[in-house]
This record gives sequence, C-alpha cells and structure tokens, in this order.
Amino acid sequence: MDITHYADSAWSLIPPLAAVALAVTTRKVLLSLGVGIVLGCLLVNQFAPLASAQYLGQVAKGIVWSDGALNGWNVNILLFLLLLGGIISLLTVSGATLAFAEWAAARIKDRRGAKLLTGLLVFLFFIDDYFHSLSVGTICRPLTDRFNISRAKLAYLLDSTAAPVCVLMPISSWGAYIIALIGGILTAHGIQDQSPISAFVQMIPMNFYALFTLAMVLVVIAFQLDIGPMRRHEQRALEGQLWDPAKGVPPGSSGDLPVSSRGRVLDLVLPILTLTASTVYFMMASGAAALTEKGLPFGVLGAFENTDVGASLVNGGLCGLGVAVVLTLRMGLALRTWLEVIKHGVMAMLPAIYILVFAWAIGAVIRDVETGKYLASLAQSGLPISLLPVVMFCLSGAMAFATGTSWGTFGIMLPLAGDMAAASEIGMMLPMLSAVLAGAVFGDHCSPISDTTILSSTGAGCHHIDHVMTQLPYALTIAVGAAAGYLALGMTESVGVGLVVSCAWFIGVTLFYLRANQKTAVTV
Repeated sequence: MDITHYADSAWSLIPPLAAVALAVTTRKVLLSLGVGIVLGCLLVNQFAPLASAQYLGQVAKGIVWSDGALNGWNVNILLFLLLLGGIISLLTVSGATLAFAEWAAARIKDRRGAKLLTGLLVFLFFIDDYFHSLSVGTICRPLTDRFNISRAKLAYLLDSTAAPVCVLMPISSWGAYIIALIGGILTAHGIQDQSPISAFVQMIPMNFYALFTLAMVLVVIAFQLDIGPMRRHEQRALEGQLWDPAKGVPPGSSGDLPVSSRGRVLDLVLPILTLTASTVYFMMASGAAALTEKGLPFGVLGAFENTDVGASLVNGGLCGLGVAVVLTLRMGLALRTWLEVIKHGVMAMLPAIYILVFAWAIGAVIRDVETGKYLASLAQSGLPISLLPVVMFCLSGAMAFATGTSWGTFGIMLPLAGDMAAASEIGMMLPMLSAVLAGAVFGDHCSPISDTTILSSTGAGCHHIDHVMTQLPYALTIAVGAAAGYLALGMTESVGVGLVVSCAWFIGVTLFYLRANQKTAVTV
C-alpha cells in the first residue's frame, strides 16, 4: 500500500498532539488515542476513507502478526500482563498480600518508611522497567494502601525510579540496548580508543535528568514534597480514598476477591522471588543462546544485548504463577473460587491491555507519519556547537513525548547526535549522546501514550491520566534544571559545571517547594 509520509512537514505532529491534548482535557484515554489513530490513518492516505480503513486494518493486524509471524514482543507483553493478573489474584485470595501488609506494618512505622521501601526496591528489580513497575507495584501496593498513600504517589515512585535507574545501569535491558547503539556510532566514526561500555560509564554523570529525578524521589520520600495535583491525591488518601471512585476501579486492582485468613508472608515472597530469579535466568539463557548462534563468546553484557525480554518475562511469569498456584492449593479452594480468581486476574488487566494496544497502534501510525524524523530534522539547522546538547535534550524529549517511546527515540536520535558531533566537534559526542538519553526518559515520563507510563499506572493500580498529571510537575521541574545544565555544559565544555548548574537549580527549586508546602503540608 502506498502511503504519504510527512518527515518534512509539521503535519506529522497532528496525530500525537491531538491524542495528548484530548487525553489531558477529556481524561478519556482510549477515545483520545482512537482519535489520534484515525487522524494518522487519514493523513497517510490523503483522507481517502476506504484506503484509510484498509490501512487501519493492517495496523491492527500488525500488533499481533508482523512479517508473516507472530509479533513476539507485543504478544509476550500481553501474556505477561495476564499472568501477572493471575499472580496478583492468587496472592490476594491466599491472604499473602494481607499478611505481607501486616508484617511490614509491624516493622515500618510510618508513610515515609513505606515509600522508602518502594523506592529502594528498584535496586532489586532494575533489570527491566516493565518488570520493575509491575513487580514492585504488586509487592508494595498492600503496604502503601495500609498507610493511606495514594495510588498516584505509588505510580510516581514506580515510574520515577524505573527508567532513570535502568538508563544508568549497564547490566539491564536498557543498558545493553544503549551500549549496542553506542558501539555502532563509535565504529561508524572510526573511534577505536574507547569501548562502548567505557563510553556508557562516562555518560552516567552527564545524564542530568535521570540523576536528579532520582534525587527528587528521595526528597519526595524524606520531606513529603507534594506539588500540583499530587497534593490533592495525597490529602484524599489520608481520608481513606486512595483513588477517585467516580472513575471506577483502576487498572491492576483485583476487585473484591475472597481473602483467606491463612495467608503467610512466604506465600508472597516465594512467587515474587521465583518470578524475579526465573526472569533473570531466562534473560541470560536466551541471550547466551543468541550469542552461541552468532558464534560469539558468552558475556553478561552480550547476553543482555541479545536477550529476548518478552519471552523471558512470560517464562518467568509462568514460573511465578506455578509457585503461587502450588502455595494456594493447601487452602482447598472450590472450583467456583478458582474460576473467580481467573476472572478477576484477567479483568484487572484488561483496561491496561486496551490502553497498551491503542498506544502500540498510534505508535505504528506515528512511525508511518514520520513524526520522529520531522523532529530530528529540526536539529540540522546550523546551530552553534554550544547549543547542541540542550537542543538534543529538548528534541529528544519532544520526540519521546509525541511518539510514546524512549527506545524509538534512542534509535533515531543517538545516531543523529553522533553524526552531528562528528561533523562539528567530536569532543561533544558523549555530552550530546547523554542529552539524548536524558531527553528521551523525560519525554517518556510526560507522555500519556508511553507504554512505560501505562504499565506504571497498572502496577500501582492508579487511573492512567491521574498518574500522568501528578507526575508531570515533577518531571518538568527536573527537566528545566537538566536543560540549564546542558546549556552550561555546551558553553563551558565541562561536565562539572553542567552538574553544578543542574544541582543549584534542583536545590533552589526544592527549597522553594518545601517552603511553599509548610503552610499546607500533608501529614506524614
């Protein structure tokens, strides 16, 4: 099918901007994504109704069937969501989540401790951002509910620790992917005195957005810093209303399942540990098999670079579900109860699955409209070298926001940044690559069509737009400081100066927020 591309036209911005604007104003995510999808279909087919309908059918088919085979990534992620829904339902029925909440409440004495545990668990689940958001959400939701912490705050803690940690960790699905891209860029420009892994490590202190987002999480935990809509959600939670009931039960919630009084903490710990360990094992095993097939020696980074994340999540989910089933068998549940558990597990995940499928569809349409290429072309306009890092940060943020994908942004913007640095000032290559990574994570955090944002909402059991709107003020605050840091870095060619500028902004704005909060602080 012949379609029209808009890589050289601002028309390419219409589908994502329409979807985002409608999502924010109407708070109806599926409707908003649907409108964006239809607009994109009409654009690429020059508003021919029949051709647009045929194209839409191809997009829908491509979500599950692509290039003559199953779309393994999408199908596996959907299966993992269903498996996780089953695990959550079983943990609820067995009383495991209740037992864990009671055990933790006896040791964690306040809301700050509950939030600190949620934030620190990222260092056990940093292998993949999807895995982190869904697994840590499952573990911590009973505890944060016990201390009347809003689901919006839990979603913020999940989302603001997932990608920022993954993008800084060499041993993660993100790190392996980024290192592979960096290796291609270095090779393409004849840079042989530096390995991709050493370049990645050097870029860590230049990722201002990720670093200060994690710092903001610590401030939020330590000082109950609630800004913008988050304040309202936290105040409601203290009154026992963890989410807005007028919007229905949020995705990821298990509903009113019967809860056993015989649950043990072990009934929660064993399935989650099994899920974690088996997922890591299958990631390493699939990566090792891919290396062997290519005739390459085994290495941890190489395994993560070649791993099948989707299949590993499904296999890990099956192992975790199997352990949960075995532990629940001792309760002698009736067949009717088992069927109810399955029903609740599936129903709990359906809203997230619907949103995710629509997000994938609009992502495919946006790729054909070529929104990303249009935004990338804006950088190639003869800008002064000193402005290139901040321009890369802003454009990468805009691209990730519009397309809903940080990995897609990496794939387009990292090679572009490498080419621009090689053509202007090779010494600016690592700062520009770092600015791309930071901007992509920022845009992903703000985008209502981002899959990681959707899954953070699901893991927390939070309404999706509530999560987007409550996280946005924090993300924008950090982004301003990061942009100032990249501007200073470009002008001085000093990473230290850039860090100092970003740090000064962070300290100043944090003190301002804390002072403004004093009069109307939410009780910790």
